[in-house]
Amino acid sequence: MTRTKRAGLLLVVTLALQPIAAQAWWAWNRHEVLPVQEGVWEVVSRVGSSPQDYWCGIGDFAIRQLRTGAAQRIYIWEGVGPSVNRPQKRSVKFALTPPPGADTSSSYSLSIKRPGENISANLARSYCYNHFADPFYLRP
Repeated sequence: MTRTKRAGLLLVVTLALQPIAAQAWWAWNRHEVLPVQEGVWEVVSRVGSSPQDYWCGIGDFAIRQLRTGAAQRIYIWEGVGPSVNRPQKRSVKFALTPPPGADTSSSYSLSIKRPGENISANLARSYCYNHFADPFYLRP
């Protein structure tokens, strides 16, 4: 075996033995959505992220990546806090099922703090569309 082939084989084996980093999925608003555990995902913040940005990220992910129905409820699993996958960043963790013992009653605010808070995937995704920034949106 030539030296080049040995080096190539060593590189392949080394890469194969390294832990695989979580694969990021990028939402329409460029927020990362990463897996945390089975059935739980986190939306990682960007500078200036608002509650609408987190909900947009998970709503877009649920509909386009997971292929959920528009009426599927999305629940906050864990409110805004440190990211599991991106140190020094904040995230909100979401799931398609409520966390055990969480209050899932509806509220009138768009929260990213209360576990159990939930909205439909379609409503969450609707926060992706900012008509004031869209030059093609016809303003009344």
